Amino acid sequence: MDSDQISAVLLSLRVSLVGVVLGLPPGLLCGWLLARKNFWGKTVLETAINLPLVLPPVVTGYLLLVAFGRNGWLGALLQSVFGISIIFDWKGAAVAAAVVAFPLMVRSIRLGISSVDPTLEMAAQTLGAGSWDVFWNVTIPLARSGIIAGCILAFARGFGEFGATIMISGNIPGKTQTVPLYVYDQMETPGGVENATSVIVVSILIAAIALLISETLEKRSRIGPKQDSDG
Repeated sequence: MDSDQISAVLLSLRVSLVGVVLGLPPGLLCGWLLARKNFWGKTVLETAINLPLVLPPVVTGYLLLVAFGRNGWLGALLQSVFGISIIFDWKGAAVAAAVVAFPLMVRSIRLGISSVDPTLEMAAQTLGAGSWDVFWNVTIPLARSGIIAGCILAFARGFGEFGATIMISGNIPGKTQTVPLYVYDQMETPGGVENATSVIVVSILIAAIALLISETLEKRSRIGPKQDSDG
């Protein structure tokens, strides 16, 4: 692999990891709400969370561009308070990765939390633990397999994100050119197919390994809490 290919792979890894970090806190909250609470507007929340799954990625990217652009309310806020601009920057690619991967993360987290026996949480509360303590010391540890699976799925989805990334970050070699953008660029270049082969193989391996680990963890999350409670 040459320097451009290595740069694209390393950038994709960084973008995906940061995307997971950005998505995890709201992912935990949404997964817990959907698994444990019944409230007015729950269907609306589920629809909003899953919307990036069915929207064309370029539409998602356009919406992010509108929100985080210089005249967007989030973009103006970040610029005025923190002096940060994410448009045409790798940070914008990380935000795009977080958004498009968010539904997959929430799905796994929700399944993981749903698999935790509620009587264990109630038992902890009867012993004097507060809601926050129960969440962190009972629910999260028992649902950890589902949570980790969600993070891995989100990482893999963010690694392969194309449409939203190119809309908000552009395709700047060495700065915002992730693996999908590099492959796209090579497809437009005479003789580029051969150059992109090694990067394509790396992408397939990362995706396959991520899916394998995620499926294993999700199966463990379905049987793990029951075994723990039986033990």
